[in-house]
Amino acid sequence: MQIVDPRTGSPMTPPDNSSQRQSGAAPSVDDSQIIVDVDMSNFQQVVLEGSLSTPVLLASWGPSSEESRNLSPVLEKLAREYAGAFVLARFNAEENTQIAAQLGIRSVPDVKLIMQGQLYDHFQGALPERQIREWLGRYLEAPESTGESTEEQAKAALEAGDTAKAKALYQQLIEEQPNDHEYRIDLANVLAAENDREQALEILDNLPPEHRDGHRARGVRARLDFVQEAPSAEEVEALGDRDDSEARFKRAMRTIADGDYESGLEQLIELMKRDRSYNDDAPRKTLLRVFDALGNDHPLTVTYRRRMFTLLY
Repeated sequence: MQIVDPRTGSPMTPPDNSSQRQSGAAPSVDDSQIIVDVDMSNFQQVVLEGSLSTPVLLASWGPSSEESRNLSPVLEKLAREYAGAFVLARFNAEENTQIAAQLGIRSVPDVKLIMQGQLYDHFQGALPERQIREWLGRYLEAPESTGESTEEQAKAALEAGDTAKAKALYQQLIEEQPNDHEYRIDLANVLAAENDREQALEILDNLPPEHRDGHRARGVRARLDFVQEAPSAEEVEALGDRDDSEARFKRAMRTIADGDYESGLEQLIELMKRDRSYNDDAPRKTLLRVFDALGNDHPLTVTYRRRMFTLLY
């Protein structure tokens, strides 16, 4: 079976304008209309002819692939949310080797977006849900939000100081999306806020290298170090109206330990202006530690490194 554009008879090729977006989600529909299993018998009808009217997300999977099993519920969830804005066409690449070969699929999962009979874009592997949403957003209008997402609820809970709620919500997100390691870093950050150093480090140490060594994980590790080194909230309160360098430095350390990096950096810059040599250049050295934790490209690093250099030179 040759997989061709039903309008021209030519093999599928990427279009000239891959940034075109399809607008609007259709009214709610049942699963049988938006999630379809395809094989040699219905591929042309569902995928190529069907994509002339509705975009098709062609998801290749394999029963022996753990990544496929992890990705499948995420794609199904998105298909239901988009409610007919695209059709999720699933096919077993291990059983349908002819289709897989013609599409150039070498590993699964493999996801291709087909519109107007043409291949627009694709990705491989079990991407985290948030990345898939971003990818879909390049071409399709996102469905209207039905309320605050679990991620938004978790962030709001943490900002409000309700670490127990934030922890429970991030644990839920990890269970639902085990491949999104960013949620594990979020959970470690909550544990850092609770001063649970041991569990937070265990989570960070078990991340894949690209996440374990990334700036977000480094930031949480730095926060754990600052929590360990910083005076307690009670000690800071006991400083009262003291305005000497030691008091200023202690307040800055506590602020950073609480995760308010911008305010902490501002306090350290002010201390540098006032008492550059305090405690063997501690303000500057602490600034450098925070920059390393945030990463060189972080907006706060860029801004405050420039301000630090201005003070130095």
